Amino acid sequence: MFYSSGKSSVLESIVGKDFLPRGSGIVTRRPLVLQLHRVEEGREHAEFAHLPRKTFTDFAAVRKEIADETDRETGRTKQISSVPIYLSIYSPNVVNLTLVDLPGLTKVAVDGQSDSIVKEIENLVRSYIEKPNCIILAVSPANQDLATSDAIQISREVDPKGERTFGVLTKIDLMDQGTDAVDILEGRSYRLNFPWIGVVNRSQADINKNVDMISARKREREYFTNLPEYSHLANRMGSEHLGKLLSKHLESVIKSRIPGLQSLISRTILDLETELNRLGRPIAVDAGGKLYMIMEICRAFDQIFKEHLDGIRPGGEKVYAVFDNQLPAALKRLQFDKQLSMENVRKLITEADGYQPHLIAPEQGYRRLIESTLITIKSPAEAVVDAVHGILKDLVRKSIKETTELKQFPSLKVEVMSAACESLDRMRIESKRAALQLVDMESNYLTVDFFRKLPQDVEKGGNPTHSIFDRYNEAYLRRVGAIVLSYVHMVVGTLRHSIPKSVVYCQVREAKRSLLDRFFTELGAKEGKQLGKLLDEDPAITQRRQNIGKRLELYRAAQSEIDMVVWTK
Repeated sequence: MFYSSGKSSVLESIVGKDFLPRGSGIVTRRPLVLQLHRVEEGREHAEFAHLPRKTFTDFAAVRKEIADETDRETGRTKQISSVPIYLSIYSPNVVNLTLVDLPGLTKVAVDGQSDSIVKEIENLVRSYIEKPNCIILAVSPANQDLATSDAIQISREVDPKGERTFGVLTKIDLMDQGTDAVDILEGRSYRLNFPWIGVVNRSQADINKNVDMISARKREREYFTNLPEYSHLANRMGSEHLGKLLSKHLESVIKSRIPGLQSLISRTILDLETELNRLGRPIAVDAGGKLYMIMEICRAFDQIFKEHLDGIRPGGEKVYAVFDNQLPAALKRLQFDKQLSMENVRKLITEADGYQPHLIAPEQGYRRLIESTLITIKSPAEAVVDAVHGILKDLVRKSIKETTELKQFPSLKVEVMSAACESLDRMRIESKRAALQLVDMESNYLTVDFFRKLPQDVEKGGNPTHSIFDRYNEAYLRRVGAIVLSYVHMVVGTLRHSIPKSVVYCQVREAKRSLLDRFFTELGAKEGKQLGKLLDEDPAITQRRQNIGKRLELYRAAQSEIDMVVWTK
């Protein structure tokens, strides 16, 4: 980072080219990010980031473009801007290094500048040099007191230990006669962690005479070598040494921070991959790809739904609770008083006998009593079907919420929900039909062995020749009612186990086996445009995925480069 007196001249000396705007007052009004690239072959040239297709070989044109680009941002005023200019220079005479030229610190505003310019420049400089990875190049003139140097003062504030500050002393050749800068350069006047570096820049007369940088560097070397005061320091003085020292130091800093950098890049890659997975895969372009993508998403949903039923995820246990709690409780609550009251038993038996009374047992009467009683079981059976249907629908909704891929596509989410619920509705109809059929089966065919095992009146000393009217006395009717009730309880016990089997077969099993089969069939008949409507991703998500993908590609490339450097070393 560069700021303070003679900074632009130092920068040009390192680069070896005369390319920076010159003038009085604040000439550098925007940060200039200068990337130096050492090349072995090819002509020296420069490139600006804002002009990606243009190459500059004339460095006077580079100077003009810097000035013009500054004016484009700030206007033809003396205001500053924090928007940087990016410039790359390719040359065999430079070291690989990135430098930033910042506006010089000032104490007063000049004509055309706002009163806040002093603070604005300081804030801009601080925004760069406060970064812990920044190497500070504090450029101060030798013909001024270091105690009042703005460069030294602000560097000490942001880097109190001096771990990343290099002191550069300019204008040594302009010091008063009889004075020298040896005490400063040897660190006695003001000590830094790194030795001070003295440089002798081109004078204004040299610039006017177009003295090239190669000649200027030679004169600089001769100056330090030939003057007795500095000859013992000559090997570590000059702009050429400064460039090499900065490049070497930067390399050592990078090496020391490679492990931390690798860790940071790895964490960032992991975070980006996690975010990319959360956003889901990009949408396929062709119809086949779209169909495959929809099918894969639906299969993911279907798998989650099955996991809920199979106990891998919660929710499936509620189905068993219906069978183990709701159904038995509902059957237990059934009241057969109305069907087996004395009046109803007498009525049904009498009607069943018709004009000819039964001889031994009122078989038709038994059948009618049993049929009318078993009908009441249909209501609990239907309730079980409906309860399981409700649970399956809840699991569908929960599974859709848990299917990450469906969050991308609202239309597909609605279609899957609708198709799954339609399938469950069809399964409920079939399940209800099967459950009621079980009750009808028990009504239409009685278990004969139950009645064969009943004791007969004759065996108990009864007289079968008693009057028919004796058959309808209260004790007899109560006995008939008790027999019917006993039989109904036996049937209830049977249905208690067969109804759950039927419900599982018709609803749970079918839901696991073919929940989206009809939807898949309909998908196969859709065209690419119709499939595209189902994959209606939010454009903001699409853009974010693309951005993250690009960032991920850059970080992976950086990781690969760093790993290669580490293995090479």
